[in-house]
Amino acid sequence: MIIEVVRAWPRRSSAVTLDLPEGATVAEAIAACGLPLDGITGQAVFGERVAATQVLRHGDRVELLAPLLADPKEARRRRAVAPKR
Repeated sequence: MIIEVVRAWPRRSSAVTLDLPEGATVAEAIAACGLPLDGITGQAVFGERVAATQVLRHGDRVELLAPLLADPKEARRRRAVAPKR
């Protein structure tokens, strides 16, 4: 089955397409992708967080998740009080 593993950084991203056997898990896809795993705190399939034991299906996209750099609520508060240009 064909799946894609994606890793994003600020201003760039990398994607690897893999051909894995039926029944492969997210953990197996991550191990086979060859992308740097430093700073990864989780994984998702099409934007939905999943366990590493999740079995993949043909066409799935595994996303490697990094921690948030800022609290979204706090960032929105700062933008709301910032002077308008």
